[in-house]
Amino acid sequence: MTVIGTAAVVACSCTLFGMVEGLRHAQKISGDPLDLIILRPGADTETTSGFDRIKADELATLDGIARDENGVLLFAKEQLSIPVVERSNGSRANIIVRGVSPASAKLRPKFTIVEGRDFEPSKGECIVSKTLAKRFNGANLGGILRCGDKESYRVVGLFTAGGSAAESEVWVDIKDLGRNNQQESSVNCVQLRAAGTEELVKLKTTIENDTRFKLAAKRESDYFAAQTRSSTFLQFFGGLIAVFLTFGAMFAAANTMYSAVSTRTREIGTMRALGFGRMDVLICFLGESIILCAMGGALGLLATLPLTALSFGTLNFDTFTETTVNFRLGPTVMIVAVAMTAAMGILGGLFPAIRAVRLQVISALREV
Repeated sequence: MTVIGTAAVVACSCTLFGMVEGLRHAQKISGDPLDLIILRPGADTETTSGFDRIKADELATLDGIARDENGVLLFAKEQLSIPVVERSNGSRANIIVRGVSPASAKLRPKFTIVEGRDFEPSKGECIVSKTLAKRFNGANLGGILRCGDKESYRVVGLFTAGGSAAESEVWVDIKDLGRNNQQESSVNCVQLRAAGTEELVKLKTTIENDTRFKLAAKRESDYFAAQTRSSTFLQFFGGLIAVFLTFGAMFAAANTMYSAVSTRTREIGTMRALGFGRMDVLICFLGESIILCAMGGALGLLATLPLTALSFGTLNFDTFTETTVNFRLGPTVMIVAVAMTAAMGILGGLFPAIRAVRLQVISALREV
């Protein structure tokens, strides 16, 4: 029972911390060190930003923007919409519909269309992340994703993006989105890749200080690093639950070991009579507690392994949209499992072991 109880505690806590690890991974890989995201001054997120499309076009004329192997400028104007969409279970949630430019896919890590094809501009088509497609009505390949009474898109492709933030989005042509939302003259942000570190610094300075622009140019890695409120909440919540569960498991382990001490009084007396010292008895019972909890911890970790193939949705407190996160069994999860197992084994077995040490040899032998 101690092994099973410990396994359940470790599995529950590791599930929560695996979600945190997945959020952190998505944020970490989303930002390229040479990418800049251009926002309206004072805006913290893309959803709260917005500026004139003509100004965005002027940004494309700046020197220092990188090009791909075909000479295409790595510069993308993008527009966002946050409609309420029905989930597969009948509930509803906010999702990000992103109007993108041709270079947008090249500015995301490992962006690949895994099923179907890319959308054709101005045809009311969209591509959806493969994980998002499983959870929303009409988001499957060939379906009609309804984002409002007068706004819908035909899903022609499913994509992956290495677990980055893009996997929480639906992508459409920026002209289609602007026309549907009557915002054809503005964009929410511009994303670009600098040709090098020096060029990035010059671009950032020009965009922020030149009177033609006066926009906020943020390193993409810094931008996503700041989007940590969701993971912070989950980490705090998971840590609090882990503490309470650990205390409960410690009492369970202690109860088991107290029972072991009471039923092994004769063995303890015999060991002491044969010459085993108090420290030997202490190590014996404490070691048993640690071994039992270690077995439970290993079992709990094994129970979370199948979750690595799953994805889940959580609320992004910065945009108030659903964020898709892949469960990750990373270093944080391992550390949590080891710490909890050690705490339950040592603290749960320490006091019963001390009780065993304090037994008088004569009294213990009388139990024979």
